[in-house]
Amino acid sequence: MTEPRLQAAPRPAATGVRRGPGYTLLLLGIAMFVVNAGVSRLALVNGIDPVPLASVRIAGTALVLGAVLVLTGRARTLRVTLRELPLLVVYGVAGVGLVQLSYFVAIQRLPIGLALLLEYLAPLLVALVARFVLREQVSALLWPALALSLGGLALALGVGGAVSLDVVGVVAGLVAAVSFATYFLLGERIVRHRDPLSTTFWGFAIPGVLATAVAPWWGTLGQSAQVPVRLPDAIGGGEVLLLLVVLWVILLGTLGPFAASTAALRYLPATVVTVVATLEPVGAAVLAWWWFDESLTALQVLGFGLVLGGVVLALLARGTPAEDEPDTPVLPPT
Repeated sequence: MTEPRLQAAPRPAATGVRRGPGYTLLLLGIAMFVVNAGVSRLALVNGIDPVPLASVRIAGTALVLGAVLVLTGRARTLRVTLRELPLLVVYGVAGVGLVQLSYFVAIQRLPIGLALLLEYLAPLLVALVARFVLREQVSALLWPALALSLGGLALALGVGGAVSLDVVGVVAGLVAAVSFATYFLLGERIVRHRDPLSTTFWGFAIPGVLATAVAPWWGTLGQSAQVPVRLPDAIGGGEVLLLLVVLWVILLGTLGPFAASTAALRYLPATVVTVVATLEPVGAAVLAWWWFDESLTALQVLGFGLVLGGVVLALLARGTPAEDEPDTPVLPPT
């Protein structure tokens, strides 16, 4: 027996007026993801390592989302068949859990904007997999997308010695891109047969169990309740408890932006949402300059622009089967 699937709400007519709420929700979600990058950096530089932070974020998100599904009468959607389980496990571990850990390592060791730029190579990887592995029809835009992204990446990473970057951070950013691409590809397949909210729950719950076994989240919360954090002078300075920073990462850095970007899909096609989401690395670079005085060289800024241009072309080259399926996963919880 197949799993029951929630019906997606009908998308309003595609007019400029009706798309307004979609863009508002989408930009709100992107803004929260951008701020979360800075907030996560504060947690990382104040004593929480990437593994415990990933553990508390993944497990916390799963617990809250599971409670929402139960309290709203959707508990039956959580049922999983034996046939679905292997794919959900890979989706959760490789597509959600790994992207959390590699993302935190990357933003700990690299300029925040550059770390996110590496992660956002994922749509290009998705288009390449679609073309060469899945044998999907992809337009000729893929080739200039690849050229722009590779050339821009060389500039952004300072290939040739112009910039000195942490090798572990760069590798972590590239791993995040592969994991993000896995999230896209497996998510598209899974939500054809089950609703997106329960899929997201299992995407967090499965790696949450593994992460908790390695770094129990309650220990991280207990530790963070005793540590003061100095806020950046750019936003007024002062101190807050590290616990509040961690709770922000869970609630306003994960659940909030995820809810906003998912709601935006009622008004906008997934291709539009994903293209606009490439603003996140730009916003993160601006925030890092504002909060932490991080800056990029002129060549890195040029490379930044080339990579994002290539990513947008890659998205347009592939199109997406989500065009008529507004519940396909679009934004990861970065």
